[in-house]
Amino acid sequence: MYEVPPVDIPSADNSIYVCETCKSQIEKREQIDPEHWRVLTETMWSEYAPVQVVAWRMLSRLRNESWAADSLDILYLDDDTLEWAKKTGDHEQDATVQFHQDSNGTRLYDGDTVVLIKTLDVKGSSVNAKLGTVIKNIRLDPNNTDYIEGKIDGQTIVILTKYLRKG
Repeated sequence: MYEVPPVDIPSADNSIYVCETCKSQIEKREQIDPEHWRVLTETMWSEYAPVQVVAWRMLSRLRNESWAADSLDILYLDDDTLEWAKKTGDHEQDATVQFHQDSNGTRLYDGDTVVLIKTLDVKGSSVNAKLGTVIKNIRLDPNNTDYIEGKIDGQTIVILTKYLRKG
């Protein structure tokens, strides 16, 4: 079950059934697989407004695919449904999703353990983070994919992801 945002009160009138792959790509937890979404060329004709909204948003995010651009050109939404579809701003973004990645391009998650690949001076502190220092239980900065938070010598610091690798 996926509640199509924005949702004030969850109900059947603003929810749809989707597979786990669709849900993770809609919610930007995974990169979009354009082939998985080709079904939109048929489902976009649904009379159910939440399906139309998700179809319009996903086709907009996939607009660099010729089939998606063609489908988007012929998709009609009434004014209220189009207004609902535009509320989240998802249509202004492309299909790529930014994730926290270490210096090798490996995806990082909250709670991971990382290792410093460079000795770093910690600004505003006497702590010196040496090459090879292990940092356990990191936290990802939700506002910037270049930053993580971790503790070194009991002090929480912000570290650029380009200076670490997954441990």
